[in-house]
Amino acid sequence: MPTITFKKIEPSDIPDLMDIYNYFVLHSTVSFHTEPVSLTEFTESVVHPDPRFQTYVITLDGSLQGYVQVMPHKKKQAYQTTGEVTIYLHPACVGKGVGSAAIQHIESVAKENGFHVLISTICADNEPSIHTFTKNGYTQCAHFREVGFKWGQFLDIFTFQKII
Repeated sequence: MPTITFKKIEPSDIPDLMDIYNYFVLHSTVSFHTEPVSLTEFTESVVHPDPRFQTYVITLDGSLQGYVQVMPHKKKQAYQTTGEVTIYLHPACVGKGVGSAAIQHIESVAKENGFHVLISTICADNEPSIHTFTKNGYTQCAHFREVGFKWGQFLDIFTFQKII
């Protein structure tokens, strides 16, 4: 049985995590970036000044495999009990139960930090992520049609939510 662990992100983790993210930028519609992100841009997306919002490095048998984070859904005060969950895993790590473990971990952290609702926005083409979130109790609450444009095609997004 593989060992999955989580630790808070450290500056030394950022380049490896950025490489995983940029893989999806260049090879999929999972990310709506169309060009690789810079180190500064990526750092701003995974490090938040408010300690309630955290990014965790995911390791599988001691090897860095991705990250999971809960970040602000919106900047307005009334959204303070809602967080947005994002998970990026190394492509070779998909299908090994790591995504479900990451969701369970971030839900536990979110509960401890006073969150009530978690949401995740997923490209409609991303069937593995849709499956993982629905398997873990998230329900689709929105479908935005043709809101992204990448590689000559319009892309839909789904938003999923779970009251924790």
